Amino acid sequence: MNWLRAVSIAALALLLIPIAVLLYYGLGPFRNPAGYSLAVFRSIELSLFASAIAVVVDVALFTPLAYYLARGNDRIAESLVDIPISVPHPIIGVALILLDSPITPTGKFLNSLGINFFDTILGLVIALVIMSAPIYIKSMQPYFESKDPSPEEFAMGLGAGRLRTLFTVVLPDSGDGLSSASLISMSRALSEFGSISIIAFYVTQYPFFGVSPASVTIFQFFSGSEAGGLNAAVTASAAMILVALPIALAGHFVRRRKRSR
Repeated sequence: MNWLRAVSIAALALLLIPIAVLLYYGLGPFRNPAGYSLAVFRSIELSLFASAIAVVVDVALFTPLAYYLARGNDRIAESLVDIPISVPHPIIGVALILLDSPITPTGKFLNSLGINFFDTILGLVIALVIMSAPIYIKSMQPYFESKDPSPEEFAMGLGAGRLRTLFTVVLPDSGDGLSSASLISMSRALSEFGSISIIAFYVTQYPFFGVSPASVTIFQFFSGSEAGGLNAAVTASAAMILVALPIALAGHFVRRRKRSR
């Protein structure tokens, strides 16, 4: 008997059983109309919208950092990247409120420019970027490390700088890595609760006026602050899983295609 396989399957079941149970009860015995109401789907729409924007920001801002870590051997920077996801996530929400508070110099400056994080799409996206960027970086870094450096060295030998080499040599051939890392970081953004429950419990801007992110809406059902209670929380959770699952599967498909090449 292959004991390694048996232990691995048991460990995998430990991870998946809670999700399977939630889907069973959410779509079956505990199904509650409040859990798949228009308000829930609007909250899922907001989460998808904000997470997609966060991923675009991740790719634009943090791809160079991931490449730098892959080629620069900067252990200090590599350790610092993990800080946002190493602390309790509500701390990030508190930090953003303080950063944008009128009682702080940074907040006074941002407010003078009309920039507000609290209960806005901007604040929601910034929180999701901070929480998903480390995942994106840690996904792209090993991808860059696995690439043959010879074309990069050739380009730099002709006088190209490291940044120009990234954009002209490395990224044009990194579609699979970018896609996979983006999907992984988007899944992470969709699952965020701690920071956004503080900085953007609900959004006060068009077209999502009064809409909460999906994780916050589920918490409201569970806590009883929204009608429907536990049954609605379970149903809404199952709906959210059905939305998030294709994203995770797409990331898995991209990673398998990349390995098969």
